[in-house]
Amino acid sequence: MSDTEDTKRKEISPALDFFAGTVAGMAAVVVGYPFDTVKVRFQNPQTASRYRSATHAFFTIVREERIRGLYRGIAAPLAGAPPLNGIVFSSYRSLLHAQLDDDNAIPTLTQVNLAGAGTGIISSYVPSLPYCLACYIFPPSPSTFSSYVVDASLSRLITTPAELIKIHQQSLVRTSTSGSSPPLRDRDVILHLWRTLGLRGFFRGITATALRDTGYGAYFAAYEATLRYWPRPHAPPTHDRDGSPAKQVESTLATLSWPAMLVAGGMAGIAGWVVTFPFDVVKTRVQSTPPGVPGNPYRTTWSTIVASYRAEGLGVFFRGLAPTLIRAIPVNMVTFTTFEAVVGLCS
Repeated sequence: MSDTEDTKRKEISPALDFFAGTVAGMAAVVVGYPFDTVKVRFQNPQTASRYRSATHAFFTIVREERIRGLYRGIAAPLAGAPPLNGIVFSSYRSLLHAQLDDDNAIPTLTQVNLAGAGTGIISSYVPSLPYCLACYIFPPSPSTFSSYVVDASLSRLITTPAELIKIHQQSLVRTSTSGSSPPLRDRDVILHLWRTLGLRGFFRGITATALRDTGYGAYFAAYEATLRYWPRPHAPPTHDRDGSPAKQVESTLATLSWPAMLVAGGMAGIAGWVVTFPFDVVKTRVQSTPPGVPGNPYRTTWSTIVASYRAEGLGVFFRGLAPTLIRAIPVNMVTFTTFEAVVGLCS
């Protein structure tokens, strides 16, 4: 009986995955948001010409808009991204387990990749604008999110609307010489988007967002592969017949050093972005331009790909990759180590 109780106590529930992912998401947003602002300024055709390099963009933003300029629009991601990150981790484990014949089976990297890609699609197609606005205006407590875990609508979070709001805020440029300032406050931007785009407008770019988020496949596969092949000279070989995935995580925490998990997190961030970065460029261009303007080449995902390639060549699809990869390494180091730490503490 004691063995059964100990197994139940150590099992990692979806609620724990969600909680740990949420905490990790908060840390990741704070660390990585300035790099994301630089990336968006590079990708947006309306602001890209102002900057010569990532370093120049960073210091120009700080000089003209102060540190606050790097964090402009962080309210929506800080309210939406952490619980969405919790959904990503809990959905990933659920999709991974769905592919296994039994709890003792060790998933292959192909299964890890498929589970990650499915997680990205789930987190992108999220028809829940009211939740987005409520999350942003009245950030919910962890207990409120726990109740949403039970509800099926939890898997319908707000990636596309939150990305749209974020990109519009990050694209706003305030200079010391400008006679009139754009609507920089968070609620003003939301109201402006509501009045000009309407309800459907908040989901503009949802296809490009879903295609970009399939990069979670490479993301989780790179993390798992790095941990599996990381040398563990002091780890005794184990042949536990009750080696469930939950216990595998426990074993990983016990036998792998923190440097291993930091490196694995950094590799995951690089792999996830390199694979799908062109779709992120497309998403930014679609979401940063109004849909109803005559002659707008960025109407749909496909028209944006064609117009961008014809006007600027293949290199345009990797514009902003440098600050993104610089951001991806520390952000995902923080994400995975925080996630593993919370799981280890709560298991």
